[in-house]
Amino acid sequence: MLYEFYEWNHAVLAPFRAVADATKAIYQNPMNPISHTEMGRTVAAMAELFERTTRIYGKPSFDLHDTFVDGMRVPVADKVVWQKPFAQLLHFERALPEGRKPDPRFLIVAPMSGHYATLLRGTVEALLPYGEIYITDWQDARTVPVSAGRFDLDSYVDYVIEMLRFLGPGVNVIGVCQPAVPVMMAVARMEEDEDPCHPATMTLMGGPIDTRVNPTAVNKLAKDKGIDWFRQNVIMKVPFPQPGFGRSVYPGFLQLTGFMSMNLDRHLIAHKDFFWHLVKNDGDSAEKHRTFYDEYNAVMDLTAEFYLQTVEEVFIKHSLPRGTITHHGKRLDMGKIRRTALLTVEGENDDISGVGQTRAAHDLCKNIPDDMRVHYLQPKVGHYGVFNGSRFRAEIAPRIVDFALTHGRRAKPTAPVAEEATDAASLQPPPVLEDASLPEDAVASAVAISGDAPFGYLDTGDTGGETTATFDPPASEPQGDNLSGAPILLDAVREARKHGG
Repeated sequence: MLYEFYEWNHAVLAPFRAVADATKAIYQNPMNPISHTEMGRTVAAMAELFERTTRIYGKPSFDLHDTFVDGMRVPVADKVVWQKPFAQLLHFERALPEGRKPDPRFLIVAPMSGHYATLLRGTVEALLPYGEIYITDWQDARTVPVSAGRFDLDSYVDYVIEMLRFLGPGVNVIGVCQPAVPVMMAVARMEEDEDPCHPATMTLMGGPIDTRVNPTAVNKLAKDKGIDWFRQNVIMKVPFPQPGFGRSVYPGFLQLTGFMSMNLDRHLIAHKDFFWHLVKNDGDSAEKHRTFYDEYNAVMDLTAEFYLQTVEEVFIKHSLPRGTITHHGKRLDMGKIRRTALLTVEGENDDISGVGQTRAAHDLCKNIPDDMRVHYLQPKVGHYGVFNGSRFRAEIAPRIVDFALTHGRRAKPTAPVAEEATDAASLQPPPVLEDASLPEDAVASAVAISGDAPFGYLDTGDTGGETTATFDPPASEPQGDNLSGAPILLDAVREARKHGG
């Protein structure tokens, strides 16, 4: 009934939001003399604040229209190149000169943990000048009809494998946060099956490979609650008239409630500051607030089976590091991974995936040669800073590109890739699929509902003074080690590109 009440409440407020929009338009109209007074700006600010705090935020767009390649600005267009009911694959197509040497291809596997793939907009933007970028665009579960079937952790792995086969041999796959586990599972299955489309490199960033290592408050709370608590407290049915009517989900609005409750005082202060920025006519500061919260408040439902299976296998049973993880009932051996180079990246101040949790992948992938593995610990960033912000652009992204250039040619297909490798049906759009009307860990948002939320969850790490800098990272001592060697600069990557890698 809670989901139905939420939808009903939103519908009841619709006329009031319309009035607020009209009021804002009147009091911001430059033809209205009152709009130039403090009173006029105050009325407009109250109207906008009411509308923004009561709306349901739709799916954001990437809005990446150009990039610089070899010093030249080139247009970029995101296009859907593969599609199934629960996900589509976006390609950021760059208008490059004909005959130019191909760049490395990157498949970014975005988290399915509450927010949309646009949370990785900065990740895509930083890598666009140096490669062909593809990203998984997961669908809001409430927009997928029950007739489309279930989607669990096994399905997630299936989707990753199908995307890698669609793209062909030599792709560089990147798992950001939660996808680190299913990406490892997919690569292990492909390696065991001698699949010629196995990725050349695998980059895992801030992922919960082994949450027994340096456990965070989020990890501890997930384990303490147990799977039954999650099943009883956060799983609901999608109400009518949504396309996914009747599907069991972990609702996006409930996740957002958890996100907000973790640092409610900071959110209240941010909205109070937003109000006064509007009154003082500080347009830049107000726009930064809008940009951040347009992304932060846009959340999606997760299928109950995927969410519960992930919580149980990754955070409670620790099935991956214990060697008991299965895919469709068949145990997966991470030791089978031997031809795919491994790069792991962690943030020194990460309070979602603690230092050492992602590095644990190296212990599991014991048969990857030493010269094909690198671990990098980024100083002075939290969870968000591992894949976004100024330090990501300056220090992490160049390492990812350099790693792909160094090891991308190691992966040689053992057999020609059949054109039928991807099921033709997977390229067809689903029968019903509509657009859904920051830290992104869904486990954390669920445990927050209990009132035991860890302070500092809204850590964004270093963002270079960008909109997310509103939320300060928690202080923590550096941990782990750095096996990456000397720093890699963007100039070095550019030179490598000019001379063929």
